[in-house]
This record gives sequence, structure tokens and C-alpha cells, in this order.
Amino acid sequence: MTETVVANPFEQAQAGRPTGPLVQGFEVIIGFETHAQLSTESKIFSRASTAFGAEPNTQACAVDLALPGTLPVMNKGAVERAIKLGLALGSHIAPRSVFARKNYFYPDLPKGYQISQFEIPVVQGGTVSFFVGDELKSVRLVRAHLEEDAGKSLHENFIGQSGIDLNRAGTPLLEIVTEPDMRSTAEAVAYAKELHKIVTWIGICDGNMQEGSFRCDANVSVRRPGEPLGTRREIKNLNSFRFMQQAIDYEIRWQIGEIEDGRKIQQATVLFDPDTGETRAMRAKEDSADYRYFPDPDLPPLAIAQDWIDRVKADMPELPRAMAERYVRDHGLSEYDAAQLTQSVALARYFDEAVAKGATPKLASNWITGEIARRLNAQEIGIEAAPVKAAQLGQLIARISDGTIPNSAARVVFDALWSGEGSDVDAIIAAKDLKPMNDTGALEKIIDAVLTTNQKNIDEYRAGKDKAFNALVGQVMKASQGKANPAQVNALLKAKLG
Repeated sequence: MTETVVANPFEQAQAGRPTGPLVQGFEVIIGFETHAQLSTESKIFSRASTAFGAEPNTQACAVDLALPGTLPVMNKGAVERAIKLGLALGSHIAPRSVFARKNYFYPDLPKGYQISQFEIPVVQGGTVSFFVGDELKSVRLVRAHLEEDAGKSLHENFIGQSGIDLNRAGTPLLEIVTEPDMRSTAEAVAYAKELHKIVTWIGICDGNMQEGSFRCDANVSVRRPGEPLGTRREIKNLNSFRFMQQAIDYEIRWQIGEIEDGRKIQQATVLFDPDTGETRAMRAKEDSADYRYFPDPDLPPLAIAQDWIDRVKADMPELPRAMAERYVRDHGLSEYDAAQLTQSVALARYFDEAVAKGATPKLASNWITGEIARRLNAQEIGIEAAPVKAAQLGQLIARISDGTIPNSAARVVFDALWSGEGSDVDAIIAAKDLKPMNDTGALEKIIDAVLTTNQKNIDEYRAGKDKAFNALVGQVMKASQGKANPAQVNALLKAKLG
């Protein structure tokens, strides 16, 4: 029996879906259509190169232009990448799917149609799960279908004219369509980041948003609670997460303003202008009937046997969700910490190497998601460029765990590693004389001196104020230049205070 998937998710009922935070008394409804450029070296139906940055119109062959006598031939690598996504998201992979011609005129579409999939896409259903803060969310997928990209119209360098670059024509895309399940801008951006992580993790897309490899279209509508779905407007080609947040926030405010002023929302495709922070209408939004889809006569149905799926599955890496579950199960981490550590393959590898080099998992997680993440964000670099390598962090945490240095001294060592002042943890500890005091007599002299000059804190402690005791501990640690063992300080102080 032929399998079909509804092409327009916004025409489906939303019974049972949770409502999100209201904005000025309105519920926000968001769905996504994401174009992920597949990481093949050649185009989806030709042998032309997909390399970025070539001179205009040097990578468009006769097949891409649909010149008379040419026939498209399916790129096997593109199909395998679609299978990978389906496996990663728990989708159904159709054993038989069909290519169609999507007819419309645009100057950078030389064929007058785009080869895509309509009634039977290759990937059907599936779920993307992610955290918004510490709350786990999930978004259902309608489909992911294979298609070719169009060319590109260039306007900046042409006065009163447009240039056409057809290098992108025929580039393989996987269009990933969600149900309208998102209820806030934060949820929408978190979904887009999670999907970006997945496609780069499994290697089907390089995820370069600036080069157009990962482009998101956000369908946004608003409604008062309990009312039918509102009229949606599609924000096209969002190529950064920051612009995505700004565009959706503006569109929500604009639609609410229009409705409150008594005007109806007209279905449209809009663009976001980062300079003004506003969206502007581009054209009326087409529906599927406007494209006059029909099966492409030059392409047979795409058949995917189970043994092909099994071979692709055998070559799949451990997925981020499975890795996060393993971190929770084997290392005792929280679900949130595990999710943070699996934001990228590089970050997960960093954590694994630090643990392998002697770091306890919880401390490694705390350092990576805390101090290291803060510094990476401040310097706008990735974990791959971190000055402190995973092995060095592992060695540092091992020295904390075995009592060689306290936490305060560990931060001194970390600063030295980050700044390049040294590369070996033990050598830095020795050079800076950071080992804790082992001489109980010397420590008792420091404590006696502190007690002599802090009678007020002594009185407050004996009156039952715990903060006063902590203040005394702080004074002793300061006087010992952080070398005293905090546990030993606590024990000796309590003994002397009776």
C-alpha cells in the first residue's frame, strides 16, 4: 500500500499539544522547515562539484540546467545521508519513495521546476528532543525529503539588474519539516540548535550557516487560547541563531499588533532584515496546489531495501542522546549535564579524554560546563581551540581528587595552563609552591594568630552564628595563602573553639 504524509503540517489538528507561555494573551505556534545541504562532493543528480566559493557559473553542468537530451541520475551518497537522519531521529524510512517536479518560475531556477519529493518522502515521522533550560522538550517531525537546490540571485553589485549564479543549482538538500509543536522563541531556537547538532554529529551536513549549508524557515502564527490555528507567515532563510530569535520575536509582536488593531493576518513569505530588526513581506505564500506537483518522468521510484538500511546503521556513530544516557547511567551525571557535554562530538571527546586521564566524571563535567565554557564563550572559540587540553584537565582534576592541591590552588594552575605559562600540572604546582601545608604545628600557629585578632567572630560563633565560623576559616585560608587543608582547618578550629 502506498504510504503518504500530509505535506502541510499547519493544516493538522493540534489536539492535546501543550500550550506555552502566553505573549500579551496570545499563544504562539511555531513550526520549522530546515534545508540541510548534504555533505556529498557532487550534486544530487549530476557529477558537478558542490564545493563552496567557486567563480560564478563554473559548477553548473548540462544536467543541472536540464538541457535537452540530459537525464538526472540519483546520487547514492545523498540517499545514505537521508537514511542516517531517519535512523538518528527514530523515523520511518520509506522502502519506496517518489520524486516529483515542483513547478514555479524564478530567474535562478533554469529548469522552471525543482526536483523534490511530495506525496511519498524518504523519511517520515520522528522526534527531536532537547532541553530548554533544564526542561526536556520534544518536537515531532512530519517528514524529511530529498530535493535539489536552486541557483542564487545576486543584487548587490548590479545597478538596476540582478546577476544569476547557478553553482548551487542541483546541490543536494534534505528538507526537514516539523509539526507546529513549538510554543516560544526559546523553544524554537533550542530545536534548531539540536537539529544542527544532530546533522553535523552524524556527518550528513557541515552545518555552516554563513555559507547556506543549514538554512531555517520559521512558520509563525498566533492565536488566543482555545481558538483555531492562526494564519501563518513564513520567515525565510534564517542563517544564524541570533537572527532567528530576533526575527521570530519581532514577527510575534507584529502579528499580535495587527490582530489587536482589527486587521487580519495575510499568509505570506517574509524576510528578516538584521539592520532594522524587522520582517518584511516578500511574496504571497504558495500552497502545494500552486506548484502543480507531478511525478518526475525521468526518475524511477527510489527503492531502499532493509539490508541497505542495516549497512548504514552499522556505520553510524554513537548518537548524542544515547551518549548522554550512557553518561547518566555510567558516570552518575544529571540529564542536563549529560546533554550539555554532548553538544558536539568534540566536546564529548574532550570529556571522555579528561576522564580517561584521571578526572572524576562529576568534577570533569563541572569544570567543562563551568569555567571552561565561560572562557570559551568570552573568547568566542570552540572546545577544539581551548588552550587547556583534555589530558591537562584530567591531570589537574586528579591532583584535586588525591589531595595534592585544594580547589583554590587548582584555579591558579588552571590559569597558568590557559595563559600558556606552563604545560605540565605537576611542574606548575611545584614552581608555584601550591601543595597544601602538612605541618600541623605551623597551621596551629596561623590559627592562633587569627583567633587572637578576631574576637568578634569568636563571640558570634559561640552565640550560634555559623557564618562567623566560615569567616574564621576564610581568614586562616588567606593567611596560609590557600595552602591549608580546609578539612584540617575546620577540625583544628572547632577543637580550639571548644
